[in-house]
Formats: sequence, C-alpha cells, structure tokens
Amino acid sequence: MNDDSTSSQHSILVVDDEESLRNTFQFFLKKQGYSPVITASTFIEAMEAISHHCFDLIISDIVLGGQSGIDFLRSIRDQGVSCPVVMITGYPNVDTASEAVRLGAFDYIPKPVEKETLLKTARLALQQWELQNERIRVEEEKERYRVFLETVFKSVTDGIVTLDSNLQAMDMNPAARLLFSQLYKDTVDHHIILHLCGLADFQPLKNDLLRVLKTGVEVSEHRLECQTIGQQKKILSICTSPLKGDAASSDGLVLVIRDMTNPTDTPSSPRTRFHSYIGKSDAMQAVYTMIENVGRVDLTVLITGESGTGKELAAEALHNESRRKNKQLIKVDCTAIPENLLESELFGHRKGSFTGADRDRMGRILQADGGTLFLDEIGDISPMMQLRLLRFLQESTFYPVGQDTPIKVDVRVIGATNVDLKEKVSKGEFREDLYFRLRVIDVMLPPLRERDGDIDLLASHFIERTANSIGKSINGLSAQAQKTLRQYPWPGNVRELQHAMERACVLCNGPTISTDELPPEILNYNPVKTEISMQKEEQPVASPSVPLTNTQPPVEQHVPMEVRIIETLKKTGGNKAKAARLLNIDRTTLYRKIKEFNLDLSSLDL
Repeated sequence: MNDDSTSSQHSILVVDDEESLRNTFQFFLKKQGYSPVITASTFIEAMEAISHHCFDLIISDIVLGGQSGIDFLRSIRDQGVSCPVVMITGYPNVDTASEAVRLGAFDYIPKPVEKETLLKTARLALQQWELQNERIRVEEEKERYRVFLETVFKSVTDGIVTLDSNLQAMDMNPAARLLFSQLYKDTVDHHIILHLCGLADFQPLKNDLLRVLKTGVEVSEHRLECQTIGQQKKILSICTSPLKGDAASSDGLVLVIRDMTNPTDTPSSPRTRFHSYIGKSDAMQAVYTMIENVGRVDLTVLITGESGTGKELAAEALHNESRRKNKQLIKVDCTAIPENLLESELFGHRKGSFTGADRDRMGRILQADGGTLFLDEIGDISPMMQLRLLRFLQESTFYPVGQDTPIKVDVRVIGATNVDLKEKVSKGEFREDLYFRLRVIDVMLPPLRERDGDIDLLASHFIERTANSIGKSINGLSAQAQKTLRQYPWPGNVRELQHAMERACVLCNGPTISTDELPPEILNYNPVKTEISMQKEEQPVASPSVPLTNTQPPVEQHVPMEVRIIETLKKTGGNKAKAARLLNIDRTTLYRKIKEFNLDLSSLDL
C-alpha cells in the first residue's frame, strides 16, 4: 500500500542514457509518491545534479555512454555522497557486481526491470538509508547534549566536582578549580580532594564523602569554615550526592560547592522581573536561571506548561538571551493556521505550485534565517506536518512547495505546547522521533497556583497598566480581595488573572478594588468543585472576564461548550479573537474546540 506521507519526502536521482527507461522509472516512482524524482542522461548531467541536490537514493544504469556506472559510483563516493545506489544493467557479471558492492552499491538489478522489483528495491534502500541516518542523528544528538552539559558545567558559578570511588577527581569545572587554588598551595590535580581531606578544616567533608559512598544517600548541605592560603576565612556550603549509585553503594560522587563567605556576592533578594516576566517565587527564579543557561546554547528547546503560563514570553526571553538576539524572532501559531495552508506558511511556495499561488511566497522558516523560529501549540500539528518538520530539523534544509531545489537555513527552533506530548506519543498521535528532536532541552513553566507570592505582584502590575490605559486612579486591592485572589487556583493561570484585573478595573468606581469587582467564579470559589473541574481538559471559567472594549453579559455555564462557541461567534460577527476573550479562553483553544466539535462555521449567519 502506498504511503505518500513517507515516500513524498524522499529525493531520487535516475541516471540512464535511454530516455524511455528514464521516463518510465520516473513515472513509476512519482506515482508511488516519491518527490522530487530528477533524471540525468549522462555522467556529466548526473554529477551536475548531485552538485545542486541532496539525494536519498540514486538509481543508475551500469552503462552511461562512454563511461560506466561504476565510474559514476566511484566518483560520487569520492565526493562524500553516501546515499544508497542501485545499479541497473542488461549484462550482469560477477566482476561488475563485486566492484559495485565493494564501492557500496545497495543492490544490483538486471534488465528488464519489472515495476514491482524497482519499487521494492527503492523502498528497501530508503528504509536502510533512514535507519543509517537515524543512527547518525542519535549520535549527533548525544554529542549536542554532551556539549550542552559541558557548557552548563563550565558556566555555573558554583564549584562542581565529580569523584570516583577512590575520591580521585574525575572532572571539575573552572569555578571549582579557582576555589581550590585559593585553598591549596600546590598544583590542583585529581588528588585535590584527598589533599584537602588531610587538612583539619575538611575532616567533616571526608566523613560525608565516605558515608555517601557507603549508603548512597546524599548530604544535602554541610557548611564548613576553612582558611585560604592567605589566611582569610571562607564559609563553604558543600552538597555531596552519589554518582550512579544505589541504596547500598555508589560508583562515585558529585560535589557542589558554593562560597557563602560574602553575602553581597549573591543576590540579596530574588528577582521580581526578568525580560517580560513578573514574579519572585522560587519556581520562577528557577525558570529565569534555566532560560539564562539555555538561551546561550544554540539547541532546540521545547517549552511546556499549561495554557496562560507565558510560553510566548519564554520564547522571547530565550531569543533575547541568545547570540541571535539581533536577528528576527518569527512566531507561528500552528493551530491558528488551517492545515492546508500551514505547509505553505512555514516552507513558502513558488508561483503556480497550486491554485491561487499567483506569486512566490517566502515562508516563515526562511524569514527566520539567522534567527529563531517559535512554533506555538506544536503538539496539534498533523502527521504530515510532523514528518516535514522532522526532516527540516534533521537537515536544516527544506523544499518550498513547488520547488525541487532545497534551501539551507540557520534557524534555532523553539517549540511550545500545553498538551502532554509523551502521552500523545504513547497513543501514536505524535511522532516519537520528532518529540525527541524537539525536546533536546525542556523549559517547564509552573502554573500560577505553584508560584507562591506572585499573585500580588502580578495583580498590582495588571491593575496599574489597565488603570492607566482607561484613565482611572486605581492604586490597589482591599485586604479581602487580595485574600480571595490568593485562595483561587487560577486554572487559566496568568492570563486569567490579567482578564480578572482588567474586568475589576472597568467596574471599579473608586481608588481600591474590592471583592465586589471580582468575577463570580473567583468570589464563589468552591475547592471541592474546582478540584473536580481541574481534572477535565481546559474547563472554561463560569463567568467570562469583561474586556476593556466590551461589557457583554456572561454566558451561562450550564450551556454546552459547542453551543456557547456558536452563540458567542454570532455575537461577535465571526471575530474569533473577540469571541475567545468573551469565552475567557485562549484563541488557540477556541480553534481547537471548533475543530474538536466539528463546527461548520460557514453555515452560521455571521
């Protein structure tokens, strides 16, 4: 059975000096779904095609005018072309067959070539090519991850040391080496920990090391006083953890050492702002640090988190922390673009490639060349787009719709999703190879309910911004309103809090927002009912926030979601962005719900 979604992504070169055979092979392969299929009649034409295209399979006659297919095979191998090659001949013999195999030909087919034999051989050759490329990709990914860890290892300000079971240092980062040079007068080498443990100040450290080796249980922190070579006192916080150990033993240790001597060297208070983020909670401090470390490493990132947690802000922060910050950040909302247009939107198209393509179009990927491409809601793209995106991520090349020549770009890809991609992979709804290609590094954004202390900060920010925009003098919340906000679990996260504060500012007639201006679902929050509703996918809030330009009454909660969507779209005249605000859901969620309920909007009287 033909699988166009797979075969269409393979580029094939057919080389034969007989025009009828070239055209026949090309017809068979294209009908099977392979594209592009390029032909060449001579050795020179074939070499020219290889210089301009990257092929997944080459099918060549053994006789090419004045030169042989063996010469052609030898030439392309000398140039580093490693894709499978299938040789075709009308006069098979042992010598040519063995020479072809020696030079790495995949197979050797005698004439006349039957259609099924050609297609079966092509399919097997491409399967082997994919397996070979996958092995290479896995090794490259391991190497990228190793480089990433090494970069983080070198960049952190805490000292990090790995030890074997004999307490010999296997590796240490620059911060650790600098610290040890202040504590030990001789050369810092792999014996440094043993040297330090011989000093009276470090006797407690030796006891910790031996205990963790024996039990496999970490010592989370041990603070030691010690003297530098210059007789200055230092206070070190040392965390000792087992390295690849079990409950009974350890194969080694990891030490994380922080200099606690000068409190002014560490932040006196947590950051309350980072790029466009606002928040001082421990959860957000970890996000800030992660973005700083990951931003400078040029690898693919997957941002995960519930709807409304600020995934787009994370993408912007990663871009601005990277070497690409002076280039473009191109954003694509994968659910906001119809499936039949997404390919053209991402990869571009050539004039005349399909009905309505009246001019060349530069795709978003090419626009992002040298910069960053942000693919929001990537978990909802179709299997076909998953395959095409995987191919682009693997090779950093792509084919615009209607063009046979690939385009190579330098683009960092950041994906984002609010769905559980692991679960989608297990259900067969998302390609596992694409998942691992995207999730080279994870940035996980915490929900607002886990950001202790951030609600007051965010509420004050949204009140100040909204009050200024609508010309009101509102300067805060009552104590009761603050308490109510802190008790609410915020299923819509920061976006829901923003809408609630905008609504409150619109309704507030004095300088202080009270509980009277809060939405009913927040004021009447019931922990038991909310816990049940949180188990359902993206339950809408009972009473929608009132946008600044619209004071429509809330839709009743008992009405089915599909009816609410239809009625709201009628009220907004088909304006989906406005409808999403009235429904108090994200615009991408509205698109997904329309698709989920199979709503035919063309039949509505909009």
